[in-house]
Amino acid sequence: MKDYEHVVIWLDYFNKNLKKSKGRRMGLTKCVFDPSLKELKDAAKSAGLEVTESNEKVRFPKRPFVRSGYIVLPKESTKTKILNKISEKLVSKRSKQSK
Repeated sequence: MKDYEHVVIWLDYFNKNLKKSKGRRMGLTKCVFDPSLKELKDAAKSAGLEVTESNEKVRFPKRPFVRSGYIVLPKESTKTKILNKISEKLVSKRSKQSK
């Protein structure tokens, strides 16, 4: 049964190596190269979101040959707004690490 109270955020939404047809949801400026599940969790927590569940042994439907991962968050606003919050934190953390 579909859960309307939560939203699933896949790692592939923020992967700069992927084309949009392969699952990337954000623009290239809002993505990072090969994000990890730990980075995604940290970015969601720093954006003020509560991670209720995560799984790293699953495969994204558009890329069934590669292991990916996802987190589940309570639905507080639209998925696009949640993705924008997370991508902002993810990119800023990556840029701090590279300096």
